[in-house]
Amino acid sequence: MPDYTDPRLLAQLAANRSSRRRFLGRGAAAAAALALGPAVLAACGSGEKSSAPSSSTAPDDGSPASGMLRVSNWPLYMADGFVAGFQKASGLTVDYKEDFNDNEQWFAKVKEPLSRKQDIGSDLVIPTEFMAARIHGLGWLNEIRESRVPNKKNLRPDLLNSQIDPGRKVTAPYMTGMVGLAYNKAATGRDITKIEDLWDPAFKGRVSLLSDVQDGLGMIMQSQGNSPENPTTETITKAVDLIREQKDKGQIRKFTGNDYADDLAAGNIAVAQAYSGDVVQLQADNPDLHFVVPESGGDWFIDTMVIPYTTQNQKAAEAWIDYIYDRPNYAKLVAFTQFVPVLTDMTDELAKINPAMAKNPLINPPASILDNLKSWAALTDEQTQEFSALYAAVTGG
Repeated sequence: MPDYTDPRLLAQLAANRSSRRRFLGRGAAAAAALALGPAVLAACGSGEKSSAPSSSTAPDDGSPASGMLRVSNWPLYMADGFVAGFQKASGLTVDYKEDFNDNEQWFAKVKEPLSRKQDIGSDLVIPTEFMAARIHGLGWLNEIRESRVPNKKNLRPDLLNSQIDPGRKVTAPYMTGMVGLAYNKAATGRDITKIEDLWDPAFKGRVSLLSDVQDGLGMIMQSQGNSPENPTTETITKAVDLIREQKDKGQIRKFTGNDYADDLAAGNIAVAQAYSGDVVQLQADNPDLHFVVPESGGDWFIDTMVIPYTTQNQKAAEAWIDYIYDRPNYAKLVAFTQFVPVLTDMTDELAKINPAMAKNPLINPPASILDNLKSWAALTDEQTQEFSALYAAVTGG
């Protein structure tokens, strides 16, 4: 049998599988939020207090982790052999499930048992940051004890200084990715550098935007001098109005989740809002495809590891996080997902797997790119509903 812990084999496997975000576009979350409506979101509305007790984490007694760890993750988000490697290193048993398919759907499933502090069948879950912030606001997350995660020191400073979770007390970033512009140079005939290039009449009917509210609007807002770090009804409306104007002109071909890849490769779409991890994979087959963070700025998406306050094995969950934050271990995950590392100084470890990957600015971006990316502020549920409705009126979502 092949050795699935061989990092070079991991790199080969990565080239032949779809990314987590291509498997399920983030636009589905916004659509679900609208479809589920206020009844679902009311459980965590900012004007309504949760009936759940506040989260609490027991003091660290210093004893080693033991027993079983139940992990709930997205499909296509874990390197082959990684779970087995953790089990061998830790002596723990892992029940690993790829059953987290959508943030809103997951929340709808677990909100009632969590509100009653009943076990949800997982000791560690990997939601996107906005969802982690929501459940933390309800008091449904345990703190991650730093004494159990010494490798937390390897976390990128920009992620440690999060607006949503300063110091990363309850959320542990798992993977990040850049949201920017992808273009097919064979179709554009020139380089794309800024948001205004989307509106070039030469590309009429060959532009696609992302249907997800945050990914679709964040870079548009920045091009207008506003920021997703401080969104308001006015700045959202201004961005939506610009998109509506361009849609009415016929400039925009469609709004997509991750389903822009084939049209972009074929040249049916000349320029698309896109995820960096997708473009890394597409470039292997089509060197005409390029990814750029617009001059005015792009966005991060951040998926995070969290420990529900109903966990049955806090110590094992913390051991898992610490194992992932070890650079050699984490390099195997990055080689498989091809997203941007959440850890600092990954160049040497990535180079051991694949020197080209270590030099790829879409996987290991330089500071000049990192400094031009913004993360969204934590939104209230009222803002989520309002902003989603404003954007859906244009996208048809």
